[in-house]
Amino acid sequence: MDMEQWARVRRKILIEKRSKRSVMKEEELHWETLQKMLAHSTPPGYRRSKNPKRKVDAYRDWIAEVLRSDMEVPRKQRHSAKRIWDRLREEHDFDGGYTVVKEVVAELKMLKQEVFVPLSHRPGEAQVDFGHALVNEDGVLSKKPFFVMSLPYSDAFYVQVFERENTETFWEGHVRSFRFFGAVPTRISYDNSKVAVAKLLGSRERKLTDGFLQLQSHYLFGEHFCLAGRGNEKGVVEGIVKYSRANFLVPVPQVRSLEELNARLEQSCRDDLKRTLRGKPGSKEELLAEELKVMRSLPLVAFEACRVWSTRVNNLSLVRFDCNDYSVPVRYAYREVVVKGDCERVHIYHGAEKVAGHQRIWRSTKFVLNRSIICPCWSIRPELWTSLFLLKTGSYQRALPYYGVVWKPIMAGLERGSISECCACWRSARCLHSNGPWNALWKWAALVTNSLPSTSMASRENPGYSGLMAGNI
Repeated sequence: MDMEQWARVRRKILIEKRSKRSVMKEEELHWETLQKMLAHSTPPGYRRSKNPKRKVDAYRDWIAEVLRSDMEVPRKQRHSAKRIWDRLREEHDFDGGYTVVKEVVAELKMLKQEVFVPLSHRPGEAQVDFGHALVNEDGVLSKKPFFVMSLPYSDAFYVQVFERENTETFWEGHVRSFRFFGAVPTRISYDNSKVAVAKLLGSRERKLTDGFLQLQSHYLFGEHFCLAGRGNEKGVVEGIVKYSRANFLVPVPQVRSLEELNARLEQSCRDDLKRTLRGKPGSKEELLAEELKVMRSLPLVAFEACRVWSTRVNNLSLVRFDCNDYSVPVRYAYREVVVKGDCERVHIYHGAEKVAGHQRIWRSTKFVLNRSIICPCWSIRPELWTSLFLLKTGSYQRALPYYGVVWKPIMAGLERGSISECCACWRSARCLHSNGPWNALWKWAALVTNSLPSTSMASRENPGYSGLMAGNI
């Protein structure tokens, strides 16, 4: 029955005053159908007068209790509708079908689904999160964390990849983001990462880490932490994490270093500012310009995104920082030093003097041996152990700082007094050689350091020995 017939029947009876019996015969209608047409201006559709009682309804409360108990176990170990049907047959002698059980389970789950409230985003507020993605760095494939800061009002965002998610990279991500946007947000929303939150004290109460408080004290932004397990409170940045991974990190990036990848990501974020999203009055770049008016200016003094650690040099002239050992000159053994480690390098200071600098190693329990600052043309550069090596000459065959040195051609070059030939030998070194006269070793030290007498030093009873002990080499 179409709407045209429905209107025609109603008009014949209600306007033209024709008898119901004649219209029923003419339109071939049942009496109940005619009564329904006169009572409703449009077809009301099928309506069941009363829901029939189903066999499964007697077990509805039991099924609801099973689904409630499932919330306390892992998602992969919860009841399916099929498993509930099996238990009903085994434990309650249920003889109904699987379909009705599946319908009841779907109804009960629908009643428990959470309903969310749309959020408004004020200008100048930001959200921060970390994601993870595979990166092929110099031929090595590994999963790297990437930092994302988004401004929900303008939908501008900034993405950077780091070696690890820790305090230093957390700081550096903020510093780079603020520099990219050109201002500091008034409030930033976070999840409950251990980098920022030392302890949960309640639903909204947090004990913050010293690292987070140092960053906040410098930039003076307000903080907002989501409820535990409620990432929807910062849903914009959650979506940006997925967007940036799918658009900027697919296919898997093949790069020589993270610096190269981060430069590429920064340019992608800059290009993305030209987009205009659906429902927005302007492009991201235009909205960001509005947002900058309410954001805070950058501090005059930049934040130093490095962790400071006071320690003592051990008897191997090594300093331990973040589970790795970094070398210093032997004259600083047993002395107090200060280590400053950022996300790229580790700097070691004795008082106001910088005594060593190394590229930061992120794998644990590694040695970093910087073997020379004396001869800049060496690719294998022995330096920090030179003075100690001359005092402990028996160790030269197995000394770790000189592992990989071919001694015989070096000695030949030294006998001719050719420092350039000596350096060339160091560059081509591949293995240790056992032939190395004591006098030639002293001559080598005199050439590369220019701090020892040129006379023969066949024993430790010589003028240069006291200079060694005083730490001149």
